[in-house]
Amino acid sequence: MNPSEILQNCLDHTLFSWGPQGGLNPINAHTAKGVYVYDRDGKSYLDFSSQLMNVNIGHGHPKVLEAVTKQMQELSYVYPGMATEVRGKLGKKLAELAPGNLTKTFFTLGGAEAIENAVKLARVFTGRHKIVSLYRSYHGGTYGAMGVGGDPRKHPIDSQIAPNFIHVENPYFYRCPWHSTTEEECAERAAAHMERVIQFENPSSVAAILLEGESGSSGCIKFPPGYWKRIREIADRYGILIIDDEVMSGFGRTGKMFAIEHHEVEPDIMCMAKGLTSGYLPLGGIIVRDDIAHHFDKKALPLGLTYSAHPVSCASALAVIDVMEEENLVENAARMGRYVEQKVADLAQKHASIGDFRNTGLLGCIELVKNRETKEPVTPWNASPDQMEATGRMAAKIRELGMFTFVRWNWIFVAPPLCVTEAQIDEGMEIISQAIAIADEYC
Repeated sequence: MNPSEILQNCLDHTLFSWGPQGGLNPINAHTAKGVYVYDRDGKSYLDFSSQLMNVNIGHGHPKVLEAVTKQMQELSYVYPGMATEVRGKLGKKLAELAPGNLTKTFFTLGGAEAIENAVKLARVFTGRHKIVSLYRSYHGGTYGAMGVGGDPRKHPIDSQIAPNFIHVENPYFYRCPWHSTTEEECAERAAAHMERVIQFENPSSVAAILLEGESGSSGCIKFPPGYWKRIREIADRYGILIIDDEVMSGFGRTGKMFAIEHHEVEPDIMCMAKGLTSGYLPLGGIIVRDDIAHHFDKKALPLGLTYSAHPVSCASALAVIDVMEEENLVENAARMGRYVEQKVADLAQKHASIGDFRNTGLLGCIELVKNRETKEPVTPWNASPDQMEATGRMAAKIRELGMFTFVRWNWIFVAPPLCVTEAQIDEGMEIISQAIAIADEYC
């Protein structure tokens, strides 16, 4: 089939995520290797966002192909009430990797399902119903996950949104709602704000606080020092569970296996997906504290999915974790993250539109402004189509120059696969510099 037929079939017979369906011109992907994706005309695209911040080990690793093929030859699928060797091995491995006393995993097929099941489990375990989360957050595209997140993509379904989700403001130091003068002050004021809201909402009705290990697609808004620990203290004071969403920030993305480890806090429930299989196959999960798991020793666990603990997906996850450990990818993420920070600091000397850069390991976001003093964004948050000129031009330039990454409102994301090299970062930063030159025109 020729490239134009392939593209036309996709446009004529499939729906694409998060946008108008008319006038689409998607990359016609053919192959991928390492940190590059190639279209059917042979053009290469440096993958500077690991697709959806999930291809952590890079594209096309042969070890995953080998593991998946072997598993399919042995056992492709059984219903999730059966035990399999690969399921047990992965569960044991995750218990070894996870922080604190997280010991048992319920497997899902992705991050949104992990969030849905974590919320359900927290409510059943505590007998409470409210979940507190942040306005600037994204936890998935299903009804419950959209409700608990604060991302404005949920607005078209606001009238049907799932109930009992409470939102508070982020500790966003660059644009601190409390006009803090230090990061620590912002952390303290943001945590105090959350506690006030919990008190207003009746603490005995709150089942869980749900936060990302580190912020992702909402702008990589770094949790300032002390914030996570303060939230843990608030949760403990009122008997509230902590759900840690590591769907995007987990599995080495931030230079530690899980982002919450940067904050020395132990969650009660942790959600996983994305980097767990590096996107090679769908898989997610929630791993829970010992006592939460044992709560259901004599009670029915009210969770179930047709593809829970799918053997082939579990095999891919085990192979991905092996690759991460054998190739020291977590350590490389930390090292390359520091290199990225140096490169962006250099760019900030050249480009007046760079207002802020927030980064943890290889989960970073450049924020672009018209004026560094007023911090007016080049494109407003949740901009309407007629306000997206600068964003559209930058995104087009990045694609033209052979890069794939997310350009959202006034943010450019920097989140390449964890196997990235300094030379590839240099290549990517040169492309981003040319895109940011467009933003400079609006200063």
